Amino acid sequence: MLDSDLAILYGVELRSLNQAVKRNIGRFPLDFMFQLTNGEWDSLRSHFVISKNNRGGRRYVPYVFTEQGVSMLSSVINSERAIKVNINIMRTFVKLRRYVLSKGDTNEQIAELRKLLMLYVEKNDKRVNEIIIALNNLIELPPPKTKRIGFNAGNN
Repeated sequence: MLDSDLAILYGVELRSLNQAVKRNIGRFPLDFMFQLTNGEWDSLRSHFVISKNNRGGRRYVPYVFTEQGVSMLSSVINSERAIKVNINIMRTFVKLRRYVLSKGDTNEQIAELRKLLMLYVEKNDKRVNEIIIALNNLIELPPPKTKRIGFNAGNN
């Protein structure tokens, strides 16, 4: 999740969230939080038509928090709202993981997730629509070709 989205959900200024993280940077290794590259940020911005102007816009590329990073945020952002939001985010991650593991076909999974998110968007935050657009783009991409690695039991 982007730092700006989390700041909105937690009801804190983006600057405050990032300051709290920087004061506790030891709690956020690379598998908990990382910063987008300029290319990734430009791609994301163009994908979702995010303004590029410098008036009121971001001066640096955003930080992205993984599930573990979002969980760790609860230890550095200690407000009642942040705690409640964090609990809901963690529950959502668990539900999504269970759902994905219960399904077999990836395109089917993405389509189902898209339907679930559409229902959520109708009831809640319109920003989730950006996730739906990204899921739609994933469905349209052909699966990557991979090489087999390891041992083949039939060939010794």
